[in-house]
Amino acid sequence: MNDPTSRSWAEPLATGVALADAQLRLLWVNPALAELLAIGPRSAVGQSLAVLLHRPEWMALAERALLEPSPLQLRGIEVPSMRGDAGRMDVSMQPLSSGELLLEVHALAPPASSDAPLSATLRGFAHEVKNPLAGLRGAAQLLHRRVDDEDLRSLAGLVIAEADRLAALANRLLRHGAPAQLGPVNIHERLERLGDLLLAEPSAPALRHDYDPSLPDVYGDADRLLQLLLNLVRNAIEAGAQTIVFRTRAEPAVRLGERMARMSLRVDVIDDGPGVPPSLRDTLFEPLVSGRADGSGLGLALAREIAREHGGELRYVSRVGETVFSLYLPMGHAHD
Repeated sequence: MNDPTSRSWAEPLATGVALADAQLRLLWVNPALAELLAIGPRSAVGQSLAVLLHRPEWMALAERALLEPSPLQLRGIEVPSMRGDAGRMDVSMQPLSSGELLLEVHALAPPASSDAPLSATLRGFAHEVKNPLAGLRGAAQLLHRRVDDEDLRSLAGLVIAEADRLAALANRLLRHGAPAQLGPVNIHERLERLGDLLLAEPSAPALRHDYDPSLPDVYGDADRLLQLLLNLVRNAIEAGAQTIVFRTRAEPAVRLGERMARMSLRVDVIDDGPGVPPSLRDTLFEPLVSGRADGSGLGLALAREIAREHGGELRYVSRVGETVFSLYLPMGHAHD
């Protein structure tokens, strides 16, 4: 059984964990909690638990928890971070036989109507995937060095590049507020890269392209836009689509949020799946909404967030046999 006073078992957890002594001074915090609160794990040691439980009544509950036989719970409290933001969290305080207090902190997803960035709810996921990604990349590097077949080497290179891209995205989520990697993006190059990823899979859908080759580059984050498009395609495949069509067009006079873009680049991802169920149509882009029992409900919510980060919008129309997700990205300048 894990020793609660030893930090080794808590290091890899996505759940925030801390240990305080009988005077409610922090003895250690794990990386997930340090990331959540934007504090240094070492600098937190020796500080009062008030770093986390900043209200006097919550500190009084912590003092009481040291004397209770069973854990005390704080539900949905708002905990500030050193970044200046705050998140709603559940905090469990468990007294130990050593006289110390073990805390578990679970960040809560914002309510569906909240405008808080979804990325804040994904930092735990990002923390969880970093180690498997490193292992995946290492295995792909070994294959790349050891195989002679050029097709296999190309596939191994694709795995390495994707592992690097996903690791960079995870790091950006963990460093919440870090600047995006902005620059000119050729949307057709991103779609071709996406096609390569899909065709490398054992049961790849049929892919078709309908491009407007005259479209200029857009300004954005190439990795984030690829992630958006990948999420759309994954959603279509998991819904049962057998054929995917990528279509690009220029679209004049499109309202993007509060602004009217004189000209937008439109990317359509069209699939032949069963369509969006009527029960999900009003909430499809909300976090944790999924039409599948094993779905996370994060893919489309993240896709919409990325679109809005770029000053664009994500919309869809759906019927049985044809669903079209349309990404609109501004070209040139927008006006009110």
